[in-house]
Amino acid sequence: MSAQPLLSFGLPVSGAPELSHSKPERLLRGNPLRETWNALDAPLNGAGELSSGVWRCEPGQWRIAFGPTEQEIFTVLEGCCRLHREDGSFEQAGPGQAIRIPPGFTGSFEVIERMTKVYVIIK
Repeated sequence: MSAQPLLSFGLPVSGAPELSHSKPERLLRGNPLRETWNALDAPLNGAGELSSGVWRCEPGQWRIAFGPTEQEIFTVLEGCCRLHREDGSFEQAGPGQAIRIPPGFTGSFEVIERMTKVYVIIK
């Protein structure tokens, strides 16, 4: 059995990021530029896929909807964000804090001040 390679990533990031904006129908405030440095896409022993990397975004807010098996955990490295539930409550995170977004979550993601996070998404 061969050993899986270890992967190390973080700040500062190198290389060109993938650039994106939210779909217009999801925007609630602003039109923030999102930069993604995806470091890993790997199958999970036939039970989905894992993606991980570094993500940076300008202030703004947009609706999000996770699929029934999709989930994310992220840790904020710089800046501040809020994850809003449909009932109006929210979780806020700043540097060194983490949030888990559970499968099936619907609500909105708000970047309060330019933020950078390390993320792990399981689909």
